[in-house]
Amino acid sequence: MSFAQLYSRARLGLDAPLVMIEVHVSGGLPHFDIAGLAETAVKESKHRVRSALMNSQFEFPPGRITVNLAPAELPKEGGRFDLPIALGILAATRQIPAHLFQEYEIAGELGLSGDLRGMTASLPFALQTHRAQRKFILPYANVEEAALSECELYPAQHLLEVSHHFCKPCLTPYLKPANIEAHTYTVDFSEVIGQAQAKRALEIAASGAHHLLMLGPPGTGKTMLAERLPTILPVMNEEEAIEVMAIHSISQKKTAIQHWGVRPFRNPHHTASGVALVGGGSDPKPGEISLAHNGVLFLDELPEFNRKVLETLREPLESGKINIARAANAVQYPARFQLLCAMNPCPCGYLGVQNQPCRCTSEQVLRYQNRISGPILDRIDLHVKVSPTPAHVFLKPQAGSENSALISARVRKARNLALMRTGLPNAQLGSAQLKNCCKLDTQTEHWLEPALTQFNLSNRAYHKLLKISRTIADLADAADIQLEHVQEALAYRGEMGRKR
Repeated sequence: MSFAQLYSRARLGLDAPLVMIEVHVSGGLPHFDIAGLAETAVKESKHRVRSALMNSQFEFPPGRITVNLAPAELPKEGGRFDLPIALGILAATRQIPAHLFQEYEIAGELGLSGDLRGMTASLPFALQTHRAQRKFILPYANVEEAALSECELYPAQHLLEVSHHFCKPCLTPYLKPANIEAHTYTVDFSEVIGQAQAKRALEIAASGAHHLLMLGPPGTGKTMLAERLPTILPVMNEEEAIEVMAIHSISQKKTAIQHWGVRPFRNPHHTASGVALVGGGSDPKPGEISLAHNGVLFLDELPEFNRKVLETLREPLESGKINIARAANAVQYPARFQLLCAMNPCPCGYLGVQNQPCRCTSEQVLRYQNRISGPILDRIDLHVKVSPTPAHVFLKPQAGSENSALISARVRKARNLALMRTGLPNAQLGSAQLKNCCKLDTQTEHWLEPALTQFNLSNRAYHKLLKISRTIADLADAADIQLEHVQEALAYRGEMGRKR
């Protein structure tokens, strides 16, 4: 036999398309060729494979070796094809049998000594392998992550272990732990003194998955509040958690297994580029908005971000996904995140603060606030002012401040009401669902009509107002939206929302 065929998988966004690895060994002058739209790292595989085979005491064939990675039009990247290529050469030269190859999908980068090294995107690989009803041979370094799927895994540390397995099965299936230790937070809402209005806004935002902007001077606790939002968010279900782990798997910013089910919290610096925020590169990787999928994206010092960078948020805020097109390929990543922003009211930060004069002119304040475009502000549901905490409250805080567990219980109850009603958080309701879930009585409609004209709210802002009102009603365990719920929701449009 001079021909062998194995299965592996490439990486294309969150997908892991099947790759058939064909190896043919023939006579002629020594030559090693890899075909199939392989990038540089894949073409360099021949050097790693040759050294790994020789250092593992196998015979490296002296003739012509041709490796085809099919389908030919699919881009191939990384070192994941090293192991299957090496096994294909061994089978084609009859050094190991090939009759079990059809039962497995194989991936792993080889060191020059034959050691197996980890790879990226092992979880999407394992998910697709399970759907194909095959077993997965992979490096030990990736087994914990891949075990989040239901795939039957056979981890190995060296090329010799895998080659022996095809002669006489010796690899042991990986048994994942029955229970994963729950993640515990090191911060809590009970540590926040005062700021009742901001806490209330965060509770509403968490209950309905609404976007939130906090506006206030330096030192009032905006960042402190933002960091505690994840502590009151509902734990993700299994499908959401796997999707989050898969995104981190391909991004080379892996999440520890102990964070399973915990919603992401991403806090990029204001100097972040557009590619860092939305993703990209020659081999498109997910950006911060995708890494925040099913979680929170916190943008501190919002006006300091480049305006063009902020404008890239428009599409994902509406659609919950981001499309990245490059010359070589185009991928789509999910990006349904909860946007949380914080900013100062002016460049010096003290506009409207008592006993702290503002040094900015009206032109400077207007120019600073106009760094954020109207369409971006219109997409942020809640705007809340965070004022300095009075000295008497700060020096003598009241006992019994609510902790994250108490707030989280209310959030879960409100979120469950929304899910039972439509299957979606209130922030994601469509136009048809709004008509059924957010009906207003005659009194509320008469009160709201002049308010909409006074605040000059767009159609989008009006729909967001209804969604927020529905969330407030859920927190109050009310079957229908009442006037007081709409009034509170309108109060959260804030100065930044009304000035446009």
